[in-house]
Amino acid sequence: MRVVITGGAGFLGSHLCEQLLAAGHQVCCVDSLITGRLENIAAFENRPEFKFLRHDVTKPIKVEGAVDAVMHFASPASPIDYLRLPIQTLKVGSLGTHNALGLAKARGARFLLASTSEVYGDPEISPQVEDYWGHVNPVGPRGVYDEAKRFAEALTLAYHRYHGLDTRIARIFNTYGPRMRPNDGRVISNFIVQALQGKDITIYGDGTQTRSFCYVSDLVEGIIRLLFHNGVKEEISSAPPQAIHQPVNLGNPTELNMVETATLIIRLTSSSSRMVHCPLPVDDPKCRRPDISRARDLLSWEPRVTLEEGLGRTIDYFRRL
Repeated sequence: MRVVITGGAGFLGSHLCEQLLAAGHQVCCVDSLITGRLENIAAFENRPEFKFLRHDVTKPIKVEGAVDAVMHFASPASPIDYLRLPIQTLKVGSLGTHNALGLAKARGARFLLASTSEVYGDPEISPQVEDYWGHVNPVGPRGVYDEAKRFAEALTLAYHRYHGLDTRIARIFNTYGPRMRPNDGRVISNFIVQALQGKDITIYGDGTQTRSFCYVSDLVEGIIRLLFHNGVKEEISSAPPQAIHQPVNLGNPTELNMVETATLIIRLTSSSSRMVHCPLPVDDPKCRRPDISRARDLLSWEPRVTLEEGLGRTIDYFRRL
């Protein structure tokens, strides 16, 4: 197959490019490099099955040749990025998703949207199931990312229902691993960099808020299983979308609070860092834990890499930077 991946030079996108190439597929990576990095794709950029197209997906996407699948991963994804680029984040979620869907529709390709657990906002239930509509502040500073992804989901399902496009939606929970940027503002990268440098580890609030961390190889496996589920194009009817077209949570259901996470990283890095507490950011979620029953049932998928094992690999990566 020939797969177009928007945001393919980013953290997750580059791992997807690498795994699809390893499986024998052709990949066209589309990235504006606003947050993506060429070094993420350097190991395979000269392979004949790989093509890089520097392009802003808020403008129409023109890709030559056949396209069998479009995976829309373009978007600022860490708080430091989408708070710095609020309008661009909204444009990528709206115009960018529209353009990526338009490419898939024009080529008769399958479409997969990279959505996020942030569509649940500051959830009032835990674990979060796909049928939960969320608790989101649409006008808060985080709303630019939350609402961009919620709109992207609505647009994707509209293309499925109205145009019969074969679509998938992955709701991705906190993911970590090699190729994270040291300064991207995410929990794991922040804690590891601070611990390796012997600096104070920044805990926002009292540290009792929780997250669930999935190692990148597990997450990528789940995404690829979702993309290739039902290898042939399905018949589309006027009935409600089948389960495969509904959002699917992909993440690790093991839940830790921030103090527990920092304590583990301090131990694994043999760091002398201490924890310091800072004010909690506006609308910061108090809990984040996926119910992955749908992924288990549909994809026979669940994470396999333990947190200590994944953190060990990630710490080794940051040590080499």
